[in-house]
Amino acid sequence: MGSYNLQVTIDQDSGFCFGVVYAIDMAEEILAEEGSLYCLGDIVHNDEEVERLKAKGLRIIDHEDLKSLYDVKVLIRAHGEAPETYKVALENNIMLIDASCPVVLKLQHRIKTSHDEDENILIFGKHGHAEVIGLQGQTNGEALVFQDIAELDNALLPQKFTLYSQTTKSTEKFYAIKEELISRGYEVKANDTICRQVSNRDKDLHNFVLKFDKIVFVSGKKSSNGKVLFEVCKKYNPKTYFISSVSELHPEMFNPNETIGICGATSTPMWLMQDVKTELERF
Repeated sequence: MGSYNLQVTIDQDSGFCFGVVYAIDMAEEILAEEGSLYCLGDIVHNDEEVERLKAKGLRIIDHEDLKSLYDVKVLIRAHGEAPETYKVALENNIMLIDASCPVVLKLQHRIKTSHDEDENILIFGKHGHAEVIGLQGQTNGEALVFQDIAELDNALLPQKFTLYSQTTKSTEKFYAIKEELISRGYEVKANDTICRQVSNRDKDLHNFVLKFDKIVFVSGKKSSNGKVLFEVCKKYNPKTYFISSVSELHPEMFNPNETIGICGATSTPMWLMQDVKTELERF
């Protein structure tokens, strides 16, 4: 125990969601057998975990690289992919190890069906996000993606449309957007496709963060879900720090004898949260 005597507790509900666990288990199994595996995009939006898997032989590639690969195995991560990816794999005799999250796959299917029925589609999601690219791909790129309602202020929207959401967005925001669009006179068919494992964390975190003097929220900078959950933490406990690695912790952030809660995103590995706990107990 360090002289600060910090009382540190890890939130047991934090850490990988099942989609990420599934993808990483699959990757580790193949790496153990074959020593190397290609993965299309970062397997998870957490640099520390990506580095750990790279050391085991995981090789991260992008869509350009995919076009010049033949006769190999390539992992599709939880975020899912657009139809184009499957087409390239077929042409290049690439064996796809598909670890797309079932929640995302179900959403892709619903969006494709909507598009096939000629519905106008709006997707509340982060521009350029892996999952969103896969979703937009179901509509031949015709769906309108927006990450903030302000983007729709001057947009020429059809009178009637179907609204979807990236699976890791805030439920609260999704419904607020739906109400706002209806109040602007649009006919909105809203499909709440937010992952319950993600949205239930909002509630669990709310209760967890109230119990501590300070909160250390651990997440990769690229994690959409991390941004949502960090906001939840800050809302209920303003003394919340966002960190991505242990090196960002400094004793001056804390006072002696404080109680500290550690939590993270659905892309934050438990080992990283344990490392954070160990470091805090050294202070």
